[in-house]
Amino acid sequence: VPEMICDWYQRNGYQFVALSDHNILSNVEKWMDVNTIIKRGGRKWLGRYKQRFGDDWVTMRTNDKGKAQVRLKRLDEFRPLLEKPGEFLLIQSEEVTSAFKRFNVHINVTNIKELIPKQTGDSVPDVMRKVLKLVKEQSKTTGQAMFAHLNHPNFGYSITAEELAAVIEERFFEVWNGHPSVGHRGDQHRAGVERLWDIANTLRIAKLKAPPLFGLGTDDSHNYFNEDPRTSITGRGWVMVRAQELSAEALVQAMQAGDFYASSGVVLKTMECSETAIDLEIEPAGDEKFTTRFIGTLEGYNDHCEVVKDSKGKEVHATLRYSDEVGQVLATVKGLHPRYKLTGKELYVRAEITSTGKPTRAVYQDQLKKAWTQPVGWRKRGQ
Repeated sequence: VPEMICDWYQRNGYQFVALSDHNILSNVEKWMDVNTIIKRGGRKWLGRYKQRFGDDWVTMRTNDKGKAQVRLKRLDEFRPLLEKPGEFLLIQSEEVTSAFKRFNVHINVTNIKELIPKQTGDSVPDVMRKVLKLVKEQSKTTGQAMFAHLNHPNFGYSITAEELAAVIEERFFEVWNGHPSVGHRGDQHRAGVERLWDIANTLRIAKLKAPPLFGLGTDDSHNYFNEDPRTSITGRGWVMVRAQELSAEALVQAMQAGDFYASSGVVLKTMECSETAIDLEIEPAGDEKFTTRFIGTLEGYNDHCEVVKDSKGKEVHATLRYSDEVGQVLATVKGLHPRYKLTGKELYVRAEITSTGKPTRAVYQDQLKKAWTQPVGWRKRGQ
């Protein structure tokens, strides 16, 4: 029930939502089985739905197989009930859900106008490129500002850092996704998502002479009627964008320029990131303490890497293992005003801010609030 999801975000202080679903746009009619909603934790969904929007708003039927269904409202139907100029904006999006063999290739397209069908190809990078080509063509044809980002690369451990680096047409990916089953931390053989980011960006800048990836924080709201932390619920990841106005075009343009940060709970009061320095002011939160790590790779880093093998010596489909000089901690600063002055030797630098506070909707028991700024210091190289 998309308007219930969007209503949650509006009531909880968000200013914009780009709501996506798998290979479908929110401007088409769709019916959903009531049992599917219940399985996602929505046993009391109907009462909550009617209480929020009224009995007359809810449309139900029994299909020819005898299953109870509810009609999902189109974006143009519920948009007037929720949008407020200058306060809350809804942006049409699609999760183009493709695959190569067993590997998931899910790409979100923000501010999309027309449906992009799922793609097939000869490899993960080939599938990615086909989707990105269609996004670029649609944006050019319609004149609508759009951008695509790769979703949860560690979902099913589908996409390696080398593959992510190779598709230089892609400029965005999810450094944080609130779904508990997307392999954010990696495992004994596979790198965590933040490690993927550093490896991919190092390869792009040093080897491919290409711009780095920008990192997004997002939700996966499959279980939006549920409050069980073991499921996929709202309020776990978002982006904070510095835009001229609250419009889809302004937001897309600001994000394309890298003028945003990702968060799972930490808020920045000010953020000044340039080719010469990163200067941050963190919003205080009670008695929470903050530690900022400035992470990057320096010129002349040790680029040795090795394939990953399991206990039986069999090669694992995984990101290669690189030296600790790739994505190393260049400085650690405690307090509310962390600053890093670039020396000129950095291929890039990004800031990772960690609080001692725990998110109210934590995915992991030991999870702490974090924020991630975008890499800087690479533009002087002409990428």
